[in-house]
Amino acid sequence: MTVNLNRQGFTGGEPEKHPAVGAIRRDFASAIVEVGSSCGQVWVTVQPERALEILRSLKGDPELDLEFLSDLTAVHWPGRKGAEFEVVFQLYSISKNLRFRLKVQLEEGKEMETASGIWMTADWLEREVYDMFGIQFKGHPDPRRILNPEQFDGYPLRKEFPLRGRVRW
Repeated sequence: MTVNLNRQGFTGGEPEKHPAVGAIRRDFASAIVEVGSSCGQVWVTVQPERALEILRSLKGDPELDLEFLSDLTAVHWPGRKGAEFEVVFQLYSISKNLRFRLKVQLEEGKEMETASGIWMTADWLEREVYDMFGIQFKGHPDPRRILNPEQFDGYPLRKEFPLRGRVRW
């Protein structure tokens, strides 16, 4: 496969030409839910039960070398049937200047496996996602809130959370 890499990394935003998309199609085709790109950033949405296996593979693949978890966040899509939340992993290869997003859709109340065993940075990022969205990560070593006090009521980055917050004096 010819990869369009230059000093700026992968260019063009054509999902099917991205090497990570090819690797996922080759090894985990049945786990793919959706493939796309936005503003030159390529992403693949995968089934939640296969996400950890795919992340481990992406990090360990020497052709990709996606060794850095630069961010892990979530998006709340209220009203979307079957998957109200999306957990988004932003991966980066320092040696190849290659960026890639892996998305996992989750239903309300569902949890996913922790990625803290793959990247140490996932520890605090998963705690932040829990604190802001209420998404829990199974097997996380320290599943406490990280920004809000433990007794805080609600999850501030959910769309239904009041803009003025919930202040009790």
